[in-house]
Amino acid sequence: MGFIREVRAYLGIERNTTSHREKLLSALGAALAIVAVFWATQRTLAAGLIDISTSYFIIASMGASAVLLFAVPHGALSQPWSLLGGHLVSAAVGVLCHKLIPLQLLAAGAAVGLAVAAMYYLRCIHPPGGATALTAVTGGDAVFQLGFDFLLVPILTNVLLILAVAIAFNSLFSWRRYPVHLGRRSKRVVHSEPLVRETEITQEDFAAAIQEQDSFVDITAEGLTELLELAKQHAERNVVHPREIVAGRCYSNGKLGRLWSVRQVVDESREPPPVKDRIIYKVLAGNGAFETDICMRDEFRQWARFEVTFKQGHWVKCAESIDEEHPA
Repeated sequence: MGFIREVRAYLGIERNTTSHREKLLSALGAALAIVAVFWATQRTLAAGLIDISTSYFIIASMGASAVLLFAVPHGALSQPWSLLGGHLVSAAVGVLCHKLIPLQLLAAGAAVGLAVAAMYYLRCIHPPGGATALTAVTGGDAVFQLGFDFLLVPILTNVLLILAVAIAFNSLFSWRRYPVHLGRRSKRVVHSEPLVRETEITQEDFAAAIQEQDSFVDITAEGLTELLELAKQHAERNVVHPREIVAGRCYSNGKLGRLWSVRQVVDESREPPPVKDRIIYKVLAGNGAFETDICMRDEFRQWARFEVTFKQGHWVKCAESIDEEHPA
């Protein structure tokens, strides 16, 4: 048994705790999406609206997209921008490589490699996009004759159809939300303070939480616990609130999950006694995003754990905040 477990670990075979209902719904949704694309294709071709080879009006990479949108609807790689941007950007890269690189061998490699880089920088990584880029280089005359029209028909047409089916199908089930932001909005936290929790989270707790979610999660329980441990090591510092609250700067409450929030101080009064010192803030991210409110400066300082800044798509601690938590 130990040998079998070791082989499973090397092969990356993980336990799948999703219910049979969830598995069958994923299969049904993917099937309906491809049927919708195929049906719309036939109707369009029958009406003579588009003159294109039937075999390349439906791109094979849409099958891979269907797997992501219906089996992993809450995954980052499945979200609308990843789907739209991933396919369109990759298609554009593929067409360019075909036009500029005469040797197909090199064009194919360059198309996929550059598509991956472009998706990275544009924050729209979608694995099927690599297949789309490759199709633009190896698809044959039916694809080559389209040139950049390949981005509109079939790519954009296919993507919009499968996206529409994904939104409609997943909306029928309360535990499946697509785009995933719909689920975040519906679970909005009303109370600002969490319950006091003194118990330590364990490996078994993560496994139980994944099973309770009843949706495929593209990360293992071991990976989650490793992330938690690293986060705990990063957070194991004395809580030191900012010395000053300065207008124009952003602050985080340092919470986790739906309790986390980032506020920006947009204005301040600095009124002397007996008038109390007030500030106006806007919530930039997390719980209560885009709301504006007013409070006392001391109240805001007690809420704020450290100053943050937005870098490379993430909120990170400012250097001053780190220095305050770790004085020399």
